[in-house]
Formats: sequence, C-alpha cells, structure tokens
Amino acid sequence: MKIELDTLRLRLRELGPEDAAFIVELLNDRDFLQNIGDRGVRDADDAQRYLRDGPMASYRRHGHGLLAVELKETGETLGMAGVLRRDSLPDPDIGYAFLPRHRSRGYAVEACKAVLEHALVTLQLPRVLAITLPANQGSVNVLQRLGLRFERELPSTDNGVPETLHVYTTAPV
Repeated sequence: MKIELDTLRLRLRELGPEDAAFIVELLNDRDFLQNIGDRGVRDADDAQRYLRDGPMASYRRHGHGLLAVELKETGETLGMAGVLRRDSLPDPDIGYAFLPRHRSRGYAVEACKAVLEHALVTLQLPRVLAITLPANQGSVNVLQRLGLRFERELPSTDNGVPETLHVYTTAPV
C-alpha cells in the first residue's frame, strides 16, 4: 500500500523515479550539503540510484521512508519529509529537507506533524527520534515546535558531517 498523507496545504507521497530532477536540486543545495551531508548526487542517474537505494528501498523494507512534500494548490514539490531507519540510531527518526525558496513558511512543521502522527498512530512506533547539527537553528526550531525534546549529543558518523549531532525524542527525557 502506498503511503500518502494530507494536511491543510500539503500532500505527502512516496518518492519515485519521476522525482530525479527535484532530488538533484535538493541534494545539491548548499544548506543540504552543510547540514545533512553530501549524498554524491550530481545528475539524473545519481538521483535514480539515490531514490532506488534510499526512499524506495525503505518503503519495501520498513513500510516507511522519506516522502515528497507537494503544495496541494499547485502540485509543486517543496521538499521531503519522512521516517528513516539509521544504523547509528536505536529508533527510527524523522528527517526533512526543503528547497530554499520554500523555507520559513511553516511547511516543514506542517509536513513533519503529519509524518510524526503517521509514525506514532498508524505505524505505532513507541518512540521517534530526530537529529540535527546544534548550529542548525531552523531545524532545532522545527523539532521544538513538533514537541520533541533534546535527549543527548551523538558523534556524527555521516559522510560530510563531522560535527556532533543533537538527538531529539518524542519520549519523555
């Protein structure tokens, strides 16, 4: 069954091969590279590999993953948000990224609220984490608006992000 979530302004849907151009743009955004890391996606072929081995594999393996976030009114893809499984974390985490022209409009909070509700209610996950660089104040604000609380520091093992990460949680700390 395909994952599809709706909010007042947004539609979240599974990413697919048709999203390659969007993925190239988003994953090469300066802020994405700085705050999330370099995924080595430079062209449509790299994007197809990323989609196949990342989000699409996650849907099959876990029943969840990153989703495209579209503006209902126009169908334009603004970003992505979803629940991820990382080897470096004990529980699933919420992840998101938006194109620069769509930031600071409340889309990340709106999309992530839908993702978090889906994770806790539909998927019945007992706890959801989130990770961010401490200096990424925009991301910290989103996580706090979602009601997540700081849990601990974690040394980053991700490619291209050598800094310590902050872990946030839905569970009481």
